[in-house]
Amino acid sequence: MRKIVLILISHFMTLLLFSQETSIATLHIRGLKKTKQSFIENVISSHSGGVLDLLQLDKDMTRLKRLPLVSHASYQVFASNDTSYNVFINIEENFTLIPAVNVWTATNQQFAYKIGLYDYNFLGRGIAFGGFYQNNGYDTYSINLRAPYLFNNRWGIAINHQNWRSEEPLYFNDGSSNYLYNNKSIEALALFELNFNHKFQFGVNLFTEKYEYLSGLTSDDIPTKFEIDKVLFKFIYDLDFLDYNYQYVSGFRSLLSTQFVTTSNSFQDEFYIAWNDFFFYKQIGTRGNWANRLRLGLSSNSESPFAPFSVDNNLNLRGVGNLIDRGTGVIVLNTEYRHTLIQKGWFAMQSNIFIDAGTWRNPGGELNDFAKSHNIRIYPGVGLRFIHTKIFNAVFRIDYGIGITDNASKGIVFGIGQYF
Repeated sequence: MRKIVLILISHFMTLLLFSQETSIATLHIRGLKKTKQSFIENVISSHSGGVLDLLQLDKDMTRLKRLPLVSHASYQVFASNDTSYNVFINIEENFTLIPAVNVWTATNQQFAYKIGLYDYNFLGRGIAFGGFYQNNGYDTYSINLRAPYLFNNRWGIAINHQNWRSEEPLYFNDGSSNYLYNNKSIEALALFELNFNHKFQFGVNLFTEKYEYLSGLTSDDIPTKFEIDKVLFKFIYDLDFLDYNYQYVSGFRSLLSTQFVTTSNSFQDEFYIAWNDFFFYKQIGTRGNWANRLRLGLSSNSESPFAPFSVDNNLNLRGVGNLIDRGTGVIVLNTEYRHTLIQKGWFAMQSNIFIDAGTWRNPGGELNDFAKSHNIRIYPGVGLRFIHTKIFNAVFRIDYGIGITDNASKGIVFGIGQYF
């Protein structure tokens, strides 16, 4: 109710100001430490000498709060004379030089760890730059650069290089086998922001995949060692109506990801993959947050053990285990209620109660696979979040999920950042 009243007041003030043809005499940006003022001026639409539009200022604040470098943003308006006003934008900066540390047990029961370092405000211009090293019995590294507002407040680029190595299980009708999987890739994407709510990414990824048999079942249809050069064309559409208030999120978001992969190798055909994540968040009272994610995905439906959609602890079902199955279609719903138990200065602690549920289409299967009981998995659970409100994505989470469907498992999942 309070939010509705504030919106009505904002609309009324905007109409009143427009009727008097008011303008911004001077726009002041306060609170910047590392960030360049020219970058903030490039991102927002309001500027000195422009028309004073309170609705646009509200949008500018939401846009700023979506930036990793901003913890919170607000504005104040003071009269300069009868027809012009001074606008003060107040920004609370996040600490954005973030280490990444993760520890888990890999598919081969090998102790695995991942360490990295990312700066989400590189050069004070909202550029994300960094990389990681991972060891799960094999060496993996990645280097990433993302500059969404490199050229102006609409156009940017992203460049990524990765050399990934891991032991991957492949599933057959009668069992499974383990392969050493190696993916070397270089990716270049164009980033385009049509307007406040609509963003696009499109580009190409050139990569080489290597598979080498390690253990388990073998098949005459699957070679024990092969290498494939591929080209991946990527398109992403982000429809974003989310609003952030420190650890609380409200609103709706739809994230569509599509890929088309070509290859000159006769062993694997060209294939497509597409999935859409729908997010809905609602703040409940002053300390509660209801969060939801629905993923719908389909890919080319070949009878291959290399199906792209996986069933995994860290991706979709907390407690299910490490990469326990694959499919060519997916329906997953994650829903949880987060409640802030402690809020003191920069520190907050949340509890959460969740239900993760999903079903998959088997490789080469039919759409009715989604309704078959042996493909449906449901995992309720509980968790804790330890949050530093002044550091970007500084959320350490612990979740414990218990399966309630056939052949279920249970387990603890650790991670950095909210699960979704």
